[in-house]
Amino acid sequence: MQRRILFLLAIALIRGAADLGAQNAAADATARAINPETAPRPSTPARKATRVIKIDGRLDDADWASAPVLTNFVQQLPRTGFPATFRTTVRILYDADHIYVGAVNHDPDPSKAITVGLERDFNSGNSDIFGLVLDTFHDRRNSFLFLINPKGAVRDEQTYNDSRTIVDAWEGVINVRTSTNDSSWIAEIEIPTRTLRFDASKGTQDWGLNLIRRVRRVNETSYWAPLERQYRVHRMSKAGTLTGLEGLTQGRNIQLKPYGMTSNSRGAQVPSTAVGSQADGGFDVKYGVTPSLTLDATYNTDFSQVEVDQEQVNLTRFSLFFPERREFFIENAGAVQFGDVQERNLRTGATLRDFTLFNSRRIGLTSDGRPLPIVAGGRLSGRIGGTEVGAVNMQTGAALGQPAENFSVARLRRNIFGSSDVGVMVLNRQGTDTSKFNTSFGFDANIRPLPNTVINSYYARSEANGSSSDGDAARVSIGYRDTYWNSSAMWKQVGDDFNPGLGFVRRTGMRQAYGTVGIHPRPRVRGLQEVNPYVEVDYITDTRSRLQSRTLSFGTEVFFQPDGKLSLDFNDQFDRVDARFTVLPGAAIDPGAYSFREATVRYTAGQARKVFGNASVSGGGYYGGDRRTYSGGLTWRPRYDFSLETSYQRNNITLKGDDFHADVAALRARYAWSTRLFGSAYVQYNTQNKSYVTNARINFRWAPLSDVFVVFTDRRNSDTRALNERSVVLKVTRMVAF
Repeated sequence: MQRRILFLLAIALIRGAADLGAQNAAADATARAINPETAPRPSTPARKATRVIKIDGRLDDADWASAPVLTNFVQQLPRTGFPATFRTTVRILYDADHIYVGAVNHDPDPSKAITVGLERDFNSGNSDIFGLVLDTFHDRRNSFLFLINPKGAVRDEQTYNDSRTIVDAWEGVINVRTSTNDSSWIAEIEIPTRTLRFDASKGTQDWGLNLIRRVRRVNETSYWAPLERQYRVHRMSKAGTLTGLEGLTQGRNIQLKPYGMTSNSRGAQVPSTAVGSQADGGFDVKYGVTPSLTLDATYNTDFSQVEVDQEQVNLTRFSLFFPERREFFIENAGAVQFGDVQERNLRTGATLRDFTLFNSRRIGLTSDGRPLPIVAGGRLSGRIGGTEVGAVNMQTGAALGQPAENFSVARLRRNIFGSSDVGVMVLNRQGTDTSKFNTSFGFDANIRPLPNTVINSYYARSEANGSSSDGDAARVSIGYRDTYWNSSAMWKQVGDDFNPGLGFVRRTGMRQAYGTVGIHPRPRVRGLQEVNPYVEVDYITDTRSRLQSRTLSFGTEVFFQPDGKLSLDFNDQFDRVDARFTVLPGAAIDPGAYSFREATVRYTAGQARKVFGNASVSGGGYYGGDRRTYSGGLTWRPRYDFSLETSYQRNNITLKGDDFHADVAALRARYAWSTRLFGSAYVQYNTQNKSYVTNARINFRWAPLSDVFVVFTDRRNSDTRALNERSVVLKVTRMVAF
């Protein structure tokens, strides 16, 4: 019955949208619209400045008047292909050492522009923004991204492989000032050329370029180089071009970043060597070996300023994947990525949370997230000709019962046929004082044979001494996504003994077949952006072809204007349990074959308001019993410099007549005194692992890429209130560029 209701609802939405859309078709027939997929890519000449530009948010230097004006932005949302209703005018200048960008973001009431924070790497999806993306090698694949909000906060990223991989931990030196008048807000930007990587040996060069403007209160997003809805600004294969850059310099490309810290720690889970007051120091070095190849080195590495992991509830028999949060490993992570890559806007049946051959959390962290000492390490990343290179070597010290180990990674990826690539990766984990090792390697290919079509494939193998870790894994998938259709299929196999010592594998001993078909109609209905009904099948056997899991899913997503999203899902599942496992204290799942169904309703409210949130309810069978899950989140943002966020999830489970529950709750407060000084406090509560965690941070950026951190962490057993860890850390860093 639930499945029938969801299916009929999806059909009704599509039919209703089509009928109402036909009524409005005449009104739009005369509107000026283009097809972003076939529209020519824009181009603009670079204009050289005659003097250094003063960055004050005013655009009153004489050179600005002579720069070409870039305008005529095209909507991506809400009306794809139509001219932007909020005009944006952009000018670009350069000299040997800087790229200058001046943007006038016209708005009849700029006081209504939404700013969600002043901190570096603010949540750009919730804010008014102006941004630019630069493809400095003009390879149509990789880029540097800079987003600016009306109060002058910056979000910067590196992207790889034509928008497939986004590294939001990358930071570059950039100088920004903004101002507001009666009819616009203005952003004036200075990017030192030493922040970027490019080939300075070229006399004259062209760069890929795109520009973005977002007006959040009406959810209008527009681009200089038009893009369809499924793409983001760093889709460099569809970018425009900045032509005729001459005489650019890069300096010596050397950055030295030493740090000093002092801390005080105590608690039951704090190693005896770390109890009490400590003082330490170390440094990072970044060196541009060539214009396209960078060497990073680190000594006595410390990550005490990193925010704690987000608590999760696990009601399956498989391990959870926790994302990397440490800057050294996140930066340039795309150079060493291998596994279940997920193409943007495609449902692929597997992600890097299912399998990645290199999981950097295996370096310097225990399985439960406690830090291990990192003695030293290095990373080489970039390009040599048409080949992308990534190499990592790290040495850890012995602690917490773990031996000293060396970790090595080497990755090569070669571009072929324009936007396709093939690659190889080799990894080794070696005990420093023992002969124990674990080696893994893999080959992969990501091919785009036709427009809107992508094929992903890999083969990987692990080998080790002293354990049964000799095994392999393989995958091939094909996906197609255009403005209407969204479909993909995948086959994957993971051997029983596949166990890469530097990777993460959620499930071994399996063969997986996956397929999905969905559509994205855009009805011309007031208040409605898009409807996305879909169906997907996931079929998993063991390596002897015996059925282990099967999921048949029906779902519909409805996107509202200016924002808001409603999701309806129904799952019909089968799961075979071969070994007993525990999900909660006193609650265990016995071996057997289980069939059950579950339905979920989710709604996410528009984020342009001062108060917004999300809520979901799911319920149905659960391994011979029942499960009900209620979750929600609420954000209060009374001012641009302050926000309060709370979230809660409750899982009620009934097994064999007994009731169990698992709760996860979190509360986070953020406050920014300026774009250089901000703080946050984060409290989490998880009944499944009996944890209660408090983490508070103050960050003062006292010079470019130079910080002062004060961090307080308190971890307790939520039942007994016993102290597991309490620490206070003061850390100071200083970046010096040569």
